[in-house]
Amino acid sequence: MEHLLLVSLGIIVVYATFWFLVSLVFKRNDFADVARGLWYIVLCLYYFSVWDGGERALLMYWLVAIRGIRLAVTIFLKNRKKKEDFRYAQRRKDWGKSFYIRSYLQVYLLQWVLIVLIILPVMLVSSSSPSALHVWDFFAVGLWIVWFFFESVGDLQLAKFKNDPSNKWKILDTWLWKYSRHPNYFGEVVMWRALFMIGLSAVNWIYGIISPIIISFLILYVSWVPMLEKRYAGNPEYELYKMKTSKFIPRLPKKL
Repeated sequence: MEHLLLVSLGIIVVYATFWFLVSLVFKRNDFADVARGLWYIVLCLYYFSVWDGGERALLMYWLVAIRGIRLAVTIFLKNRKKKEDFRYAQRRKDWGKSFYIRSYLQVYLLQWVLIVLIILPVMLVSSSSPSALHVWDFFAVGLWIVWFFFESVGDLQLAKFKNDPSNKWKILDTWLWKYSRHPNYFGEVVMWRALFMIGLSAVNWIYGIISPIIISFLILYVSWVPMLEKRYAGNPEYELYKMKTSKFIPRLPKKL
């Protein structure tokens, strides 16, 4: 396990450096979001090539690959005809002269070190002796599929809404977005919880709990949710939306 972790961190330095150089060429730090989905696949390919975690590991590799490909393609298609994502554009302004070094350390190296911790359940299963699948694994896979669909549909609904010029600065408050202000991110969090559940059969499985804790913390308190909420703060339509719609966990909207 220790060897696997160290090699994963070594791979991450090379991969992060490559994508940082790509971002310099194209002057877009949001390449990091496309690369993030592919990065999980790179790690799974490495684990598959050197470790035999059996059917359970293979199952996890497929789930991670499906999620990673969908994420990378979705973000690429969303960004390809647009300017740099507002979160990265804002950092470009805020960081000033230290932009390049902070981009390399915070956007690339730090983010992908965190990815190694997020993928811990897969790493733990990969380095454990193979064992037969049981009912618990199929339950977790079912949970993963449901919330993968939830995340995917949420992203599609948002993309369709934003692609309509008449919706600029309007708030999407229908379909899944009627029940949560961030249904796609909620789906992401539950999917990693499902992978943690599959990893419960691994030796030292308890370390895998780091994964859902980190992904939840990052989404809810560090980057995605806080920056989106801040962007629309003060917008009367969004303030009304906040009053009636759950921030994260889907539920029926409040009656005002």
